Amino acid sequence: MAGPERDRGVAAILSGEKTALTGLLEIYEHAGEAVPVAGQRFSVLDSEGRPAVTIELVDVRVVAMKEIDDDFARAEGRGCSDVAQWRAAHEEFFRSDGVSEFLGRTPVIDDDTLVVAERFRVVASDDPIRP
Repeated sequence: MAGPERDRGVAAILSGEKTALTGLLEIYEHAGEAVPVAGQRFSVLDSEGRPAVTIELVDVRVVAMKEIDDDFARAEGRGCSDVAQWRAAHEEFFRSDGVSEFLGRTPVIDDDTLVVAERFRVVASDDPIRP
């Protein structure tokens, strides 16, 4: 994600609209990366690659897609009013050319597909001109 889409995400985090995110477990496994754990902190970059905000994970769960609920879907701050909208957006992204290219194939996305569901809180704005 780059450009205006990244900046909208940063703005949603800074406003408190976005307090959750979801990753495809298969991507972590393919990259050889460990699933994040509660307590970890990350710097979120803006579209110019500058640190914009630091977040701390407060809850991390590996769950089947069918376990995501409306509350979590809204917490992602992407304008989804319910889990059906969240599901459609994530299925599209997880099957996108970029993800398929990274994995070397288009992943199967269904009710049992495992995702990493993360909830976070803002620790600090990293940009001195942002509140």
